[in-house]
Amino acid sequence: MKMSVLRSLVLILAALIFFVRTGLSQESNGFWPLTGEYSAEVTYVGEGDVERGGKHVNDFDEIFSDMQLVLTPRMKLGVLRLGAEWERFSFGLPKGAALPNTLQSFSTIIGIDTQLSDSILIRAQIQPGLYNSGLGHLFWDDFNMPFVIGGTYIFSPNLQLILGLSIDVERNYPVLPAAGLRWKIGPQWLLDAVLPTPRLQYELTRDVSLYAGATITEATFRVDDEFGDSHGIPRLNHAVVTYSEIRTGAGFDWKISPIVTFTGEVGYQPYRNFDFYRAEVRYHQDGGAPYGTISLHGTF
Repeated sequence: MKMSVLRSLVLILAALIFFVRTGLSQESNGFWPLTGEYSAEVTYVGEGDVERGGKHVNDFDEIFSDMQLVLTPRMKLGVLRLGAEWERFSFGLPKGAALPNTLQSFSTIIGIDTQLSDSILIRAQIQPGLYNSGLGHLFWDDFNMPFVIGGTYIFSPNLQLILGLSIDVERNYPVLPAAGLRWKIGPQWLLDAVLPTPRLQYELTRDVSLYAGATITEATFRVDDEFGDSHGIPRLNHAVVTYSEIRTGAGFDWKISPIVTFTGEVGYQPYRNFDFYRAEVRYHQDGGAPYGTISLHGTF
């Protein structure tokens, strides 16, 4: 697992260097034919535990990696969102644990942002792709198409209200509602209470902000056809698993250039759950762990 950590850090640092160079190049040239947004993130979670009916899986760590690129061309109806995302959870599990070592997805992003009135904005987005348990198991029956739709009501320049729905037919609860708000409390304070990353933010300088908050993650994947047989639970063959976790912490955003922001964060993961809900096999949090995150993101 330590070598995997090093490889992931090398990859993310390479991505950071690439995007920084791109951002600085764009800033100096003053011209770029496309508009869009990007993000590259890696999180390392220290050793934690889960439990199922008295059976414990102890002292395993986690690497979460995510890379996303979305182009945002404009049209009469609004702003299109066209891109792709790679997301991967890698776990350093002990031998014999009836849990997947890897959960990952390769998905496209297709969506639109449109304005219904001066006060109402709408976003609709689908992410068709393959959601599975490793590079060696890419099959079309791993296909899924999560869908989100949300609306923003601009009450005032300092307050916006958000409502939304997340739809995933493979999830135990296919439709999940959500609500939140963005409230500029004062000249330097912003409450951004919107999932999946609610936070309270303080603008230290024009280029540096401090924040405290949470990251809430839930995604659904399929394990391979022999997973259950190889772990002594045949009903888990090609089973659907919903993985969820909550991380709470504090960090900073550093605006390196108009289109490049670097984020660093540390904190504690108090919740984690592996739910093979159709097979009635669930592993829930039995011991939390510290974590650290670095990411690069921005718009161009």
